[in-house]
Amino acid sequence: MATAASIRQVQDIIQSDPSRKFVVVSAPGKRFKGDAKITDLLYAAFNEKKSLGTAKNALSEIKSRFDALIKDLGLDLDISPYIEDIETNLALSPDFAASRGEYLAGIVVAEVLGFKFVDAGEIIKFKHDGGFDAESTNDLVAELKSITTGVVIPGFYGRLPDKSIKTFSRGGSDITGAIIARGIDAEIYENWTDVNGFMVTDPTVIENPKQITALTYEELRELSYMGASVLHPDSIFPLKGKGISINIRNTFAPEHPGTLILKDASDFDRPIITGIAGKTGNTTITLKKSMMNTELGFGRRVLSVLERNGLSFEHIPTGIDTMSVVLDNSLNEQLEKKIVDEIRGKVNPDTIEVIHNLALIAIVGHGMANTMGIAAKIFTALFHAGVNIRMIDQGSSEMNIIVGVEEHDYKKSITAIYHTFFKE
Repeated sequence: MATAASIRQVQDIIQSDPSRKFVVVSAPGKRFKGDAKITDLLYAAFNEKKSLGTAKNALSEIKSRFDALIKDLGLDLDISPYIEDIETNLALSPDFAASRGEYLAGIVVAEVLGFKFVDAGEIIKFKHDGGFDAESTNDLVAELKSITTGVVIPGFYGRLPDKSIKTFSRGGSDITGAIIARGIDAEIYENWTDVNGFMVTDPTVIENPKQITALTYEELRELSYMGASVLHPDSIFPLKGKGISINIRNTFAPEHPGTLILKDASDFDRPIITGIAGKTGNTTITLKKSMMNTELGFGRRVLSVLERNGLSFEHIPTGIDTMSVVLDNSLNEQLEKKIVDEIRGKVNPDTIEVIHNLALIAIVGHGMANTMGIAAKIFTALFHAGVNIRMIDQGSSEMNIIVGVEEHDYKKSITAIYHTFFKE
């Protein structure tokens, strides 16, 4: 959405199918390497306003970007009143500032398409505590079905009951799109991005990995959680209840079918392994205590320490006399010592060990549950690659196996597992 050419490409895609009536837009990104995203410029404007009382420098750059875009598109549109409104209200909150990129992009795209512009703040609602208000939002979105000319909605944000702007997490336009698709009972939610869909694994590790043609909501959730970032992982929740499929497509290669995300694995021929994803930078706290399994409330007491310190856990592999808690690397040295001391005081373990820089790799696929020897193949591949496995965890659905390895073995491990299951 950063250039007139890309917006015209979007226009061609939408107009090629008359059933594409509801369009959710993101803020313009980078036009070239080294360029700034509009959202980052808006954060800079917010900081400038807070420190200097004015944001003329940053907002001038944003206005210039949109003026050039409007000129290149040949539109009769004056962006000045909208920029002035942003200047007036910029100091309200960082969320207000961040949301204006999508807001301005929505106005421009609506003008290009001749569609009605609907401010996301009028239909996407949050509760007083900041939680998403699904019921109110769904009722408001459903009213859009009466608009037959087409609708453009900015992604990424909504409003709290006090009318202030609240944003989803970064990439939240995906969530807005899913919310709109659910509210209007869409046949399919198309998410147009700059890639052809999901790859089997990270293309920065494996050159030209195979494409995933289809996967389920559950597989997407597992892969996204472990770092596959084509689609915001929370975007599946609005669609899951209604079974609305998602199609990841490439704006710059619209002829490519992309990746389908479906409710049921029986809807397509599923491979044994759907994808391999991973993330580095994890910390594991491992406890050992004889007869731990007979000690009532042992696990609860350990986890209560994390809760009191505002930490959530990633995984909890256990044995009869051992328990490991995997965290991301958000622990500083002081907090780590505090947690270890508190755990000692709560459960008095025989030993407690902290392992840093653990890489987690998830091997995901519905086909694993009914296929013998998958774990053996994974462990054999890692053995032949000279990788020492520090942790093993398997989900109860048998849809995924997670292995923990030293961070320096991360790429080597993904390569070994990929070539074991996806031989060229």
